[in-house]
Amino acid sequence: MQIGLIAKILLTVAIGAAFRRFLPLKYNLATMSSSSSTYEPGTHSVAFVTTPDESSAKKLAHLLVERKLAACVNVIPQITSIYDWDGKINEDNEVLLMIKTRTSRVDEICKLVKDNHSYSVAEVISLPIENGNPPYMEWLSKTVLDVAKK
Repeated sequence: MQIGLIAKILLTVAIGAAFRRFLPLKYNLATMSSSSSTYEPGTHSVAFVTTPDESSAKKLAHLLVERKLAACVNVIPQITSIYDWDGKINEDNEVLLMIKTRTSRVDEICKLVKDNHSYSVAEVISLPIENGNPPYMEWLSKTVLDVAKK
């Protein structure tokens, strides 16, 4: 059931990307706002990190936001991860972090996670944000500075 949540999130991202290819430009969300700014696809990303428990998840989330590497981190409890590790199928309860950031800051997020994670190989994966609510994307831009501007 919990794996279903991750699958739904990833499916939503994939369907959204495919659907936007067929949308006329006049329906682009970036132009549907009263804001005069337009969003450049891929400028921001959503990164996913799994952790063994809520305590370690919250510790990482606080570090990411405090260091301005993320504007927001959602802590999603009670997921079940099934994976192959060293030739053995494992099943573990984990907590998922969904991190909203700039694409240019993902490498820094990877380093922070590796330096502060209990796993020998921590999961850090990211997907580009192709579009979004313009005021939210503007807030994200102001909260997490571009690597060139920090």
